[in-house]
Amino acid sequence: MIGLLASLALAAAPAGAEPATAVLGKDFSFPNQVAGLPAKLSDFRDLQINSFTTSDGVKLAYWEAGKGRPLVFVPGWSANGAEYVNLLYILSKSYHVYVLDPRNQGLSQRVEYGARIARFSTDLKEFSDHLGLETADYCGWSMGASVIWGYIDLFGTKGVRKLCFVDEPISIVAHADWSETTRRDAGAIAPSPEPLIAALNQAPPAHPSADDPNLLSRLMLRDSPAFANSEAFANAVISNDPNALKRVMYDHLTNDWRDVVVHKIDRPTAIFTGEWSANVPSQRWAQSVIPKAELHVYSKAEQGDHFLMFKNPQKFAADLQAFLDR
Repeated sequence: MIGLLASLALAAAPAGAEPATAVLGKDFSFPNQVAGLPAKLSDFRDLQINSFTTSDGVKLAYWEAGKGRPLVFVPGWSANGAEYVNLLYILSKSYHVYVLDPRNQGLSQRVEYGARIARFSTDLKEFSDHLGLETADYCGWSMGASVIWGYIDLFGTKGVRKLCFVDEPISIVAHADWSETTRRDAGAIAPSPEPLIAALNQAPPAHPSADDPNLLSRLMLRDSPAFANSEAFANAVISNDPNALKRVMYDHLTNDWRDVVVHKIDRPTAIFTGEWSANVPSQRWAQSVIPKAELHVYSKAEQGDHFLMFKNPQKFAADLQAFLDR
């Protein structure tokens, strides 16, 4: 019901951005008290939610806070701006931070068309145009990195100042003729998309082991108070449609971005991964082929898994800011 109310509130919102509490229709108390992070949503007075309509008629929501140089976050598959609440809070003290909810995710409209990375990348371009950004820093997490690679492939890097990619394989599905070295460098984990799509129907482990490196286990571990807070907030205000979310997955899984990574990334780049992630080899390969790219590998003690930016937002924000300000 809360998710429905949020969607209705967003649809009724005026053209200007509205405070998050007004759009969502209520406040939210975070379950854990974390130093340097808000105790309630209303403590984050600068957080706003706005929307714009794409060229193919889809209303996309975006979250924003702060002033200064623009920093645009592109969430991964099924993710949304609510999950970025801690990063928005920290980084908005130095930048004008935006998080775009992709179509069929977060508070954005659910539609049966445009379920391909190229369209998501076009949405990102239209979002940048909507904001009037002449140049900005872009950070993509998981599938969000693929959306930025698609953006660069289609539109180049003219409007890009610096880039950040967080723990995304270069090609999730392997080609049949690839060598083992090529598979490792690309980060491929399956010979076809079907088993990966089938895995989406499996329930995540209810009581995962703290030593389990499996991605779903790492997701379900609420071993970080900050992560527990952002997940609780997202679960309270976002109502996902699993069928809508799955529409983009086949296209996402079958894209091979090696040519873009090798030939088209010509901006300063930071890559983040962690010791709990299976993607470390592909992230090392990406660093090796992107000129002067830097690689951050978080340790297990630093919450270095696929969700590192949400589990350890203070460290990630500090590392990202150091990179952006150099």
